[in-house]
Amino acid sequence: MRCPSCQYNGTKVVDSRPVDENKSIRRRRECEQCGFRFTTFEKVEETPLIVVKKDGSREEFSREKVLRGLIRACEKRPVTLEQLEEIVFTIEKELRRMGNSEIKSEQVGEKVMDKLAAVDEVAYVRFASVYRQFKDINVFMEEVKEILKRNPSSHD
Repeated sequence: MRCPSCQYNGTKVVDSRPVDENKSIRRRRECEQCGFRFTTFEKVEETPLIVVKKDGSREEFSREKVLRGLIRACEKRPVTLEQLEEIVFTIEKELRRMGNSEIKSEQVGEKVMDKLAAVDEVAYVRFASVYRQFKDINVFMEEVKEILKRNPSSHD
């Protein structure tokens, strides 16, 4: 590793520790020539996960985009940012575990709704109403009835 201060090509690692949920390593290095200390990060290069949208277009999976949708659905709801970040982390892990480099946007949306239903039903209905683009109130009511069937004990 080249020293950013004197450009010497010899450094030693002073300290290493895992960061970002063990996905990368933070290393403190010291130049063997001038003694300058600096930090580097090492992480596994993941293959991109491509989302195939309904219109056939493709874009790279975006944790940030999924998180923004969840935040919007959970506005003024008792759901923490940590819970939402964990949902996004779990969804991405599940999608990668499927082993496909391309996934349909419907798969992403359904996974988001599954996870959200377990955390907050109001947020789930909000997300579903945008995602499924309910045509009218009857379709919306059918979705609410499905929620009530799945978890009748919490609505007494």
